[in-house]
Amino acid sequence: MKTEKNILIAFILNLFFSIFEFVGGIYTGSVAVISDALHDIGDAASIGIAFVLEKKSQKQPDYKYTYGYSRYSVIGGAITNFILLFGSIAVIYNATKRIIAPTEINCSGMIVFAIVGVAVNFAAAYFTREGDSVNQKAVNLHMLEDVLGWAVVLVGAIIMKFTDLKIIDPLMSIGVAIFITVNSAKNMKEIIDIFLEKTPHGISVEEIKKHLSQIDGIIDVHHIHIRSIDGHNNHATMHIVTDADTHEIKEKVREELKEHGISHATLETETSNEHCNEINCTVNRKHPHDHHHHHH
Repeated sequence: MKTEKNILIAFILNLFFSIFEFVGGIYTGSVAVISDALHDIGDAASIGIAFVLEKKSQKQPDYKYTYGYSRYSVIGGAITNFILLFGSIAVIYNATKRIIAPTEINCSGMIVFAIVGVAVNFAAAYFTREGDSVNQKAVNLHMLEDVLGWAVVLVGAIIMKFTDLKIIDPLMSIGVAIFITVNSAKNMKEIIDIFLEKTPHGISVEEIKKHLSQIDGIIDVHHIHIRSIDGHNNHATMHIVTDADTHEIKEKVREELKEHGISHATLETETSNEHCNEINCTVNRKHPHDHHHHHH
């Protein structure tokens, strides 16, 4: 599995690198370098979690996890984002202290660390660029943020070398932290939507209902439920009212659903004179006319 190998490479790169830059941050006295180090250690930890959970999420469904294991990958993404959010808060706190009481900074050392930082993280970003699991996306986002973070530090270090503006250092780290916070929050929302079984992004139940109702032989479609298992595999269940050959109808419905990005569907069919047992069915269901009129 390519995703896994790439996540592992990114993990090893990041782990060694964060230790190296932490030392660098202390050596140069730069809170921006330390904050990037903190962020990278958080990334390495979360990539480690992502790796383990990505592996687990590849398992086939069994009797214990009848829907399969792919949500483990989503949990990986959630843990990663949590770590990042906490890391960012810590960074903002430390940087604010620095703004109040600026300290000496070794700019030349900072420039060297920043150059290495850009290079290593660019390599890690390159390894994790493919893949479509929410987990992999979270990992790749980290890598790109790290490249950005280091690019910012590099520019800041160069400016500080030629001017005496010590405040640039904490301001940079706050900028990076805010950027990370916003992105993590967006990611968290996506993940929460998946766990709340929200209709997947880009899928319209109204439209699907309309398209399915247009298929020859289908009288009505109701109880449409669509969920995403892991952010890119979608699963639907529904009741189809038809008096035609159910086998053919199901084939047509499955084909239509594939066009809408639904890879797995559980379909129940009913005939037009069958009463659907569920209470809210009466709402969205054309009733066959009542034949027993009461005569006075």
